[in-house]
Amino acid sequence: MHLQRTNAQDAQFVALVRQLDADLAERDGEDHAYYRTFNSIEGLPHVVLASINGEPVGCGAMKPFAERALEIKRMYVPAAFRRTGIASAVLKELEAWAMELGYARCVLETGLRQPEAIALYTSHGFAPMPAYGPYIGVANSRCFSKDLGASAAQRLR
Repeated sequence: MHLQRTNAQDAQFVALVRQLDADLAERDGEDHAYYRTFNSIEGLPHVVLASINGEPVGCGAMKPFAERALEIKRMYVPAAFRRTGIASAVLKELEAWAMELGYARCVLETGLRQPEAIALYTSHGFAPMPAYGPYIGVANSRCFSKDLGASAAQRLR
């Protein structure tokens, strides 16, 4: 597996996001239109793309959230490649990149209809946090955060 740091204009990332949106439309049903307004790939300067033999098999992105925090967005692995460690590798690469950029924390939102995502995030040390921004009061949303460690916080000083 190859991990590449890129941006939201990457054609392979765009193609994976189309698959992600189709998957979420099916899972979220009527709620999908609401969530879609917060999941544009515009303004995603940091994208990690996973590929095997040149085939895109996973992605994730992040964008500034607060002064010392980034928000993880658009995590996706097609069904045929799930349970192979791809999502973990993408998430670890996003965290490493965030620390290199001097961020001390990552936040994210996922839904109750994505139990595998919740399992992934909690297995990587993300802890539940109060809903933020557009997810406040949304029954299906679950928000998580993770401190990236003292080394990242020290670089911010």
